[in-house]
Formats: sequence, C-alpha cells, structure tokens
Amino acid sequence: MYLKGSNLYLRALEPEDLDVLFQAENDSSIWWLSGQSGPYSRFALREYIANSTNDIYTDKQLRLVIAQNQDDRVVGIIDLFDYSPRHERAELGALVFPEYRGKDYFAQALQLLHKFARQHLGLHQIYAYVPVNNPASLHVLHQMGYVHSNVLKDWLKTSDGYLDADLLQILL
Repeated sequence: MYLKGSNLYLRALEPEDLDVLFQAENDSSIWWLSGQSGPYSRFALREYIANSTNDIYTDKQLRLVIAQNQDDRVVGIIDLFDYSPRHERAELGALVFPEYRGKDYFAQALQLLHKFARQHLGLHQIYAYVPVNNPASLHVLHQMGYVHSNVLKDWLKTSDGYLDADLLQILL
C-alpha cells in the first residue's frame, strides 16, 4: 500500500475530520504562511470535505490526513496543491500539530507522499516555500532530499514585517 508506513498512514479527509480541519484552518497564528485572510465556517469546511474528489487531476490539489497506525489518531495534514499537469509538479504544504512535532512524523509522511507522487501520480517534482525562521522544517526537507533553489526576499508578510522564504525542490 502506497500510503501506509510502519508508524503512520495517509488517508483522504472523512466527514469525521471536520473538527480537525476546523482546528487547522482556523489557527490564526499560521494564516500568514498560506495567505489565508480569515476563518472558515464549519459549513464551508463540511462542504469542502463533501465536494472534494481527492483527485489531484480534478481538484488540482490532494489533501491527506496523517494518522498513527496504532490508534488512528490524527497528527497532521499534508497537501499537494497548485498542481501543474503540464509540468508534472505540485507545491507541498504540511502541518503537524504542535503536540506531535519532533517525533519524525513529517519525514515519515513525506516518504509516503513522495512514493505515491512518483509511482501513482507521475509527478516529476515537488517544491516548497519555507520561512527562513523554520529551521526544523528546513532540516527535515533537506534530510529528505530537497535542495535549496533560491531565497525569496521579503516573501512572507508577518505581523512583525516581512520574512524571507527558502524555495526548495525535490526531483522525484
């Protein structure tokens, strides 16, 4: 199975994930990363889950839940979005909930996602924009084979001003 590892698995969003998605999307402390400008209602998120085909070719996005094998506990969400069929690439987005950080879940989820993206989706590359003040994510991405492509000056606007972002890529 592409999406199952020794400690965790990746799966599609289920209606039961409404509270998890509500928590993730309405955490205003990380809105600056995605450009989100306000909260989502439970209704809007319920509709999103119901209407998502979870087909990257249709939705131009693939959003997956990261869950533990042992107890099915949701530890985060990982996305491929801004999918370009012509160029066979997509952008990476990931959120591991704070209480599960530092436990190698991000690296394990990436490993599963890479295999799936390469063997099943036929992607050639995945890229990510990472704030320079996020050394933990940068470290994991470098460990997983992502290479630094560029520094984007003043790329992200925060409440304290602008922040540079590293552009990283991995060829699958």
